[in-house]
Amino acid sequence: MGNGPAPFSDIGKRTKDLLTKDYNFDHKFTLSMLSSTGLGLTTTGLKRDQIFVGDINTLYKSGNTAVDVKVDTYSNVSTKVTVNDILPGTRTVFSFKIPDHKSGKLDVQYLHHHAAIDSSIGLNPTPLLELSAAIGSKDLSLGGEVGFDTASASFTKYNAGISFNKPDFSAALFLTDKGQTLKASYFHSLKPHDETTVAAEMTHRFSTYENSFTIGSSHKVDPYTMIKTRFSDNGKVATLCQREWRPKSLITISAEYDTKAINAASKFGVALALKP
Repeated sequence: MGNGPAPFSDIGKRTKDLLTKDYNFDHKFTLSMLSSTGLGLTTTGLKRDQIFVGDINTLYKSGNTAVDVKVDTYSNVSTKVTVNDILPGTRTVFSFKIPDHKSGKLDVQYLHHHAAIDSSIGLNPTPLLELSAAIGSKDLSLGGEVGFDTASASFTKYNAGISFNKPDFSAALFLTDKGQTLKASYFHSLKPHDETTVAAEMTHRFSTYENSFTIGSSHKVDPYTMIKTRFSDNGKVATLCQREWRPKSLITISAEYDTKAINAASKFGVALALKP
């Protein structure tokens, strides 16, 4: 399976992660604990402006089955049951939310040496159907996805993409927004020690002839400290510093400044993740 193509949703993932992952402009706290019996507990708190929200997440693993239950501040309960290898190469996920009785969903993933297929169906009288597939190899893959709403008998999305991957770089080209947007992304890990990586994403919208881009970089100052930067054509500049101050425990400080809105205050965020 390791030599097969990644799922369609993972095409361009390395670029997306470098440009967006860990950037946080609020105050966030996460505490994760895992016992030897397979039971994990994660508590998350988020302060955004003057509003504080949080959730408690419990994960239990036994054999090929994992049960994930999350309760948030508003008493919503989200449950996800994952079963691996019901059939060889498959992963089945059943999820639902309480009190939303129409939120039930069944996802099935199948991984093969030359294909990766994901399907999703809503468990209600008028379900939303989604299907994505990628074919090829670990280095070169071609794929697409489609969504269909049975309630309105209309397509909610249809996208396509192609990617080329190597250990030190990857490139991807997408046709998204029902064929209205062309997006290209590139990721490169610089030699000799792979301590610095760069990424870029460019977008062209056919309907408005509008072009946009975002470029970013990541640099490991030492084995425990990472600095990331990001710049977009809309004038927004962002940076973050992440420090692993103890094993698996991270503190991340992020900031963003809009060069085109001089009078606007800069955004600033702190995220603390603890794993005893």
